[in-house]
Amino acid sequence: MLHWFHKHRRLLLIAAIIIILIGGGVVTLIVKQVQARYQSTIYTGSSTAKTTNTSKPISILLLGVDTGADGRITKGNSDTIMVVTINPKTKKTVITSIPRDLLAQMKGTKTTNVQKLNAAYNIGGSTMAKASVSALLNIPINYYATINMGGLKQIVNAVGGVKIKSPMKVSYDGITITKGWHHLNGKQALTYTRMRYQDPRGDYGRQLRQQQVMKAVLTKIAKAQTWSRYSELLTALKGNLKTDLSFKDMVALATNDKANVKNIKSTQLIGTEAWINTSSYQIASTKTLQKTSNALRKQLGLKAEKLSNMETKLNALNPSYNGTTNTTYNTDGLDSITYSE
Repeated sequence: MLHWFHKHRRLLLIAAIIIILIGGGVVTLIVKQVQARYQSTIYTGSSTAKTTNTSKPISILLLGVDTGADGRITKGNSDTIMVVTINPKTKKTVITSIPRDLLAQMKGTKTTNVQKLNAAYNIGGSTMAKASVSALLNIPINYYATINMGGLKQIVNAVGGVKIKSPMKVSYDGITITKGWHHLNGKQALTYTRMRYQDPRGDYGRQLRQQQVMKAVLTKIAKAQTWSRYSELLTALKGNLKTDLSFKDMVALATNDKANVKNIKSTQLIGTEAWINTSSYQIASTKTLQKTSNALRKQLGLKAEKLSNMETKLNALNPSYNGTTNTTYNTDGLDSITYSE
């Protein structure tokens, strides 16, 4: 046997080289196919956009849009609003949830206009949503990603399900998830993130459950070691995700910044109830806005700055508002929309 090996070792070496080259060619082909699908079905940015420097902190505005079964993703309000900040130096990823009903200025309208923050995406798409959140918190928003929450079940299924600990019994849409640990499939995860009225914390409780599922999905994606798994994810994301993060940027974040995904923190910007034009809103105090801005700017490696925007000016116009005994809030005529509750 040893004699045979020495006799044919050159042929074996050549065969090994050929196998490696063929394997490399297959991998290259798969990568190109995945990239082409990503760029044509998910990417909305410019073909001349610069590659992201993954050694520096970045922020991504994550918008969850529930547009129904017709698959539309460019219309509708963003019922889930999260700012995801990634800092490769501190190896931390922070998910900050913002109330969808938060009173905010719609940045980019011809006249000054304040509405519920989730209307920004409906009015001006991702451009207005990014600008409005950026002005609200005085932070740069580098990228956005819009996920159709109706497609969340496909995404969760593509990563093999997620493990979460439910703090309460969740019953919604014919599915019940008891209190405790569960491995959820896509349909169960969607139910878990959509239920709101049974939660004593209301929309803030739903935000926490959405963060749970989001962290679990991100952790699973970071563990994906094969291009075939990325291909599966792309299939699930088709029609359910739009982003201005290029394919190279996405891969760089998924591969170079895996340490960040191991250290995911979550927080919430919490407001108080107000009534404006017979509609229920959430108002963030100037103190809360400043605290959130400071934390996000620190995560992004920026110095704290004093907030001065439309939200802080309106707060100054309402010194008697407290969100409990007095829920009347004056927008100085800047809000003319009446929402149907």
